[in-house]
Amino acid sequence: MNKTSAGNTNPKKTVLFADISGSTHLYEVLGDTRAFTTIDACLDILRQLTAAHSGRVVKTIGDEIMSVFPDAMSAVQAACEMQLVVTALEPIDNARVAIRIGLHFGTVLESSDDGDVFGDTVNVAARMAEIANARQIITTGTTVTLLPAIMRASTRSFNSLSIKGKADDIEVREVIWQESEEMTMMVGNTIPPAKPEPTLKLLHQGETFIVGAACTSITIGRDEQADIVIGDRRASRMHARIEYRRDKFVFVDISSNGSYVIINGEADIELRREELVLRESGSISLGHTYKKDPTEIIEFFCQS
Repeated sequence: MNKTSAGNTNPKKTVLFADISGSTHLYEVLGDTRAFTTIDACLDILRQLTAAHSGRVVKTIGDEIMSVFPDAMSAVQAACEMQLVVTALEPIDNARVAIRIGLHFGTVLESSDDGDVFGDTVNVAARMAEIANARQIITTGTTVTLLPAIMRASTRSFNSLSIKGKADDIEVREVIWQESEEMTMMVGNTIPPAKPEPTLKLLHQGETFIVGAACTSITIGRDEQADIVIGDRRASRMHARIEYRRDKFVFVDISSNGSYVIINGEADIELRREELVLRESGSISLGHTYKKDPTEIIEFFCQS
């Protein structure tokens, strides 16, 4: 049996349930593998945002996560950003992912074994999640009273609800996350914007070639099948290739006469069946140095 915190030291926390709405439909539209991947990616977003707002994921139950937060404000901020981020996701085959969220603040019983939480607060939060529709955040009136005035203004009365085991009805309120500019300002953006993928721009005889996530390898040589065709007879038929590896661009010489790379105007680097990570900008000469013959070179520019 799990041990729970004892005596009158049981903490007060906000319990939040976030459930992916309509997951059965996603499986029908996308198939098992793609639906599972989509749902797992969404759950990962919810986990990240829980941590970003000082929360802790207690457990994942199918397509739902249960989290706890130290106070009502951090939980509501997390809930709003969860809705903002998930709603902004691109549809997959016209199928959109949506979530519904319920939360409630109160005393919890916390297991010292695995960190699970129990009690009336958990039951009420779960009931709020059941009431919520897709793209809704539902909470209780008592939780709303703990929010700053600017956040209380972004809620509205939803209903009064009789809950089993409760003598009085519970006031139910909806958090308006879409229409409130003030709420959006308070939530901010805790997930940093994705870093742009680096690219390598190559210039040869007036043509431009790009290596990056969309095109991870390019070949260079005299052969007509090469991506960059070299006219110089000192170049091998298949002289070199450039590969995109873990955000780096690697020049690989596979020639007989070697390659010469200049980075930022520094001295030539001679390569004979060797590799070199390209950085910043420079030029590549095939079969000879730049000084010996600058007529046919490949210029490169690393961009991030």
